[in-house]
Amino acid sequence: MTNKIWAYIDQFKGEALPSSWETIGAGLTLAESLGGGVTAVVFGENIKGVAEEAFQYGADEVIVADDPTLGDYRAEAYTTLLAKLAADSAPDVILFPTTTRGREVSGMAAVDLNTGVLVDVTALEVVDGVVVATRPIYAGKLLAKVQCSAKPQLITLRGRAFAKPVEDATRSGTPITVPAALTEDEISVKVVDYATVSGGVSLADAAVIVSGGRGVSNNPKLTPPGDLDEAGQEIWKAQQGFKLVGDLAAALGGAVGASRAAVDAGYIPYSNQVGQTGKVVAPDMYVACGISGAIQHLAGMRTSKMIVAINKDPDAPIFKLARFGVVGDLFEILPPLVEAMKARLGK
Repeated sequence: MTNKIWAYIDQFKGEALPSSWETIGAGLTLAESLGGGVTAVVFGENIKGVAEEAFQYGADEVIVADDPTLGDYRAEAYTTLLAKLAADSAPDVILFPTTTRGREVSGMAAVDLNTGVLVDVTALEVVDGVVVATRPIYAGKLLAKVQCSAKPQLITLRGRAFAKPVEDATRSGTPITVPAALTEDEISVKVVDYATVSGGVSLADAAVIVSGGRGVSNNPKLTPPGDLDEAGQEIWKAQQGFKLVGDLAAALGGAVGASRAAVDAGYIPYSNQVGQTGKVVAPDMYVACGISGAIQHLAGMRTSKMIVAINKDPDAPIFKLARFGVVGDLFEILPPLVEAMKARLGK
């Protein structure tokens, strides 16, 4: 475990999150300036396949803790082990994906290691031997260059901000096996069950996101069932509108997002929310349908590589950020657009 740069691989039930491989890619770029290679860190149970993938994605070393106590993610067990390994081996930098688990482990490990965390980073560089990170501030309006004076520097990387290395199936290696840090009796949290709250393409990993706002409920041509009250009729209309949003997302192989206004109105679950208080995303293309573009929403998607806006209001703030804008009724625009995309993409 001689490398200065570690990459934490976030996995669930033996399957790594795609953004984890981006940490290896970012680490390899840093290693060109700092020297050495990249050590991937994988915790879990029955994770031999994840360790093999880490080598294939470019890791020079892979530290593996494969133990029943790590089969279910529990922050206490994962953080204690990571902090112990880092204290013993003293890496300069540990990179994490900005996932729910990545944020939690990095924050708790920083406390144990008496260091800091640079969060939601979108670019990295080495200046005079020190890693300098760039991260958005003030809802993405400004970019700040920051560094941590303590070591190891813990850094969480925004998903899709860094390139994923090309997988090389010919690369392999022998993992460095380490034991778990805690026994089952020493772990206070117990996992009793799992529940699936949503399906489809993950917002964090999607290359294309199609989002809907309050405008998806404003279709005057729809006649809701007569047994619904006013609030129920609004939600029913919104559900029909989000079906169009979902059809376009499906045609493009993307995920469905939503503004906070749509979520608060009960049109769609919170898990679909994009924005400052929802998920921060950076897809290749973001299509905003019936979203005016409040600053809180823009904070969650302004780093998208291409933004397309569809809105009836030509003065909607979203158009200031969009590369392509369509002024018009989304209910008239989306159906032929979906059919055109299906024909173009052979679906």
